Amino acid sequence: MLIDQMTTLSGEAAVKARKAREASASLGLLDERQKNEALMAMAEELEREHAAIIEANREDLEAGRQNGLSASLLDRLALDRKRIAGIAEGLRQIAALPDPVGEVLEHAVRPNGLRIVKKRVPLGVIGIIYEARPNVTVDAAGLCLKTGNAVVLRGGSAAIRSNMRIVGVLRQALAKTAVPPEAVQLIEDTSRASADDMLKLNGLLDVLIPRGGAGLIRHVVENATVPVIETGAGICHTYLDEYADPAMAESIAINAKVQRPSVCNAMETLLVHEAFAARHLAGLLDKFRELGVEIRGCARTRELAPWAKEATDADYATEYNDYILNVRVVPDLEEAIRHIARFGTKHSECIVTEDAGRAERFLCEVDAAAVYHNASTRFTDGFEFGYGAEIGISTQKLHARGPMGLAALTSTKTFVYGNGQIRT
Repeated sequence: MLIDQMTTLSGEAAVKARKAREASASLGLLDERQKNEALMAMAEELEREHAAIIEANREDLEAGRQNGLSASLLDRLALDRKRIAGIAEGLRQIAALPDPVGEVLEHAVRPNGLRIVKKRVPLGVIGIIYEARPNVTVDAAGLCLKTGNAVVLRGGSAAIRSNMRIVGVLRQALAKTAVPPEAVQLIEDTSRASADDMLKLNGLLDVLIPRGGAGLIRHVVENATVPVIETGAGICHTYLDEYADPAMAESIAINAKVQRPSVCNAMETLLVHEAFAARHLAGLLDKFRELGVEIRGCARTRELAPWAKEATDADYATEYNDYILNVRVVPDLEEAIRHIARFGTKHSECIVTEDAGRAERFLCEVDAAAVYHNASTRFTDGFEFGYGAEIGISTQKLHARGPMGLAALTSTKTFVYGNGQIRT
């Protein structure tokens, strides 16, 4: 029944997923050298074709301005020669990483002589739905190909011209290598219907990974029949404990909010112990104000900074990705943990304290993919964690959690070796 369904599915998403499925059969058999040669060829072709990519991107930027895209979104969309060189370098870094495919995870010999070996294998065909960042097109293709997976990409309308040109260049490069060009597919229809079609491609896609805002992720999770790895919205918190070092607390809090506010690991809410707040919060709020950060605070926060706006539950539940920060003064560690449990998205949470016992309690009790003691949440990133790159940051608990590097794009297969054993 499933085979019949696979062959009768129509529409661009199904057609391209079927081509990716056909390509994945041979792709999964390639060795590390062949895959690395393909990644290096892709990097070289991107740099060689930079002018054509920049021209396509210029058209996207002009359309974005006409459609009222914000300055921050236009910046994320923009490509120039330096950014293209950086994207190409990312492919070379992926090539330099160890290939997880074939890694032996378990090896045992049973009493009956059966030898059981569990190894990492490719997932197969990965579908990725994402928004207006053309660098994701290259990162996703590179990570998938390194792990022997074919990929079906569906980017947003804002970057469609850039994505089409980039994928054309990547496939042009692959045609000169052992990797079949059909292993990288781009859905050019950017309508909502094309994304919805991908959600139902069971048998053609092995897994879907949504990357983008909370609305996109929620829609995919709630409507997909294909298995989904949920990459998370980031309502991240930093808790300044009663025993926090003031200079360290200020440095971490400012970095977590201001260093790059548009990303998912930036802090959205600052929780402050009332004793620390009495001594240091007013000065810290003034520094945020000087840095252009809008403060939305609880009643105690607004006593210390009358210029701050009132924070509501809706604010605490919002991922701003902007120069806006919620601030709440809490009576103790327990209330900080309760607040995070209520409003957090299980992404990244931090405590700043010199009390090791309090720190350990926070790390153990807070439910998140990454928990920090005395360090900025901005480090939740595959490159910063030493994975070389990431396909996204998973906030769920099945299969993968946190920044997903190459290993997260593999499954396992059990190889059983015998010499005539039968079960009685």
